[in-house]
Amino acid sequence: MLEKLNELLANDNLLDMLLVSAGKLALALVIYVIGSWIVRRLVVLINRLLLARGIDQALASFTHHVLSTVLKFAIIIIALEQVGIDTTSLLALLGAAGLAVGLALKDSLSNFASGVMLILLKPFKAGDYIEAAGVDGTVEKITLFNTIMVTVDNKEVIVPNAQIYGGTIINYSARPTRRLDLLIGISYDDDIKKARDLIAAILAADARILTDKEPVIAVNALGESSIDLTVRVWVKGSDYFPLKWHLLETIKTTFDANGVTIPFPQRDIHLHQSA
Repeated sequence: MLEKLNELLANDNLLDMLLVSAGKLALALVIYVIGSWIVRRLVVLINRLLLARGIDQALASFTHHVLSTVLKFAIIIIALEQVGIDTTSLLALLGAAGLAVGLALKDSLSNFASGVMLILLKPFKAGDYIEAAGVDGTVEKITLFNTIMVTVDNKEVIVPNAQIYGGTIINYSARPTRRLDLLIGISYDDDIKKARDLIAAILAADARILTDKEPVIAVNALGESSIDLTVRVWVKGSDYFPLKWHLLETIKTTFDANGVTIPFPQRDIHLHQSA
């Protein structure tokens, strides 16, 4: 055993090969250590730049992890090539595996891509009241894969981002003011001017109605059983529903007190007795 070992150590070619291999291995380790240090500093710098530009924390964190993984993998490939390992087959295998994973997770990737677009383009933000994907509610949180909404009756709804970004989004909170439309019916026997004056007095008495735009009170249609008056006022978004409910109740009680009738559909039934 010792004789064979002495023969191997006496072989100059073997020693040269060991020295070359040791040198390549040392070079690969140096590349990995220095490359990893550079990657860490670079990824931290990019993360700070993203946050400084107002990019969402979730997207910045995800970008941080993706860049760190990809760059470290590239450094490992470079280090393996220095040792003399052929990485072509490894890259091909990883590419095929990535394709298979992508096909299996196409729905998740679609939600992810939509989440990135929602975070970057910001059609809405947390706290906005929106209607999207057949759901209306207040946005509580936007993640990379889904959006969490809370309905008016305090139900939590988790909607995939692809369904939101691929459809129509109505953001009721995007503007500071909204127009409130009411349709009020009065009887054909009532005085239109009297009804309009009563409504105008109600509107003038409410400080929540914005005065920079003139309220509209007009005849909208002559219905089957009523004259329909359209009432349009501008309000702050936060006052929309409270004011709507208040105006409907106040108009009804004011009409009752002043003899203005709000009609309802009626039908006359005629009974004929056969001989």
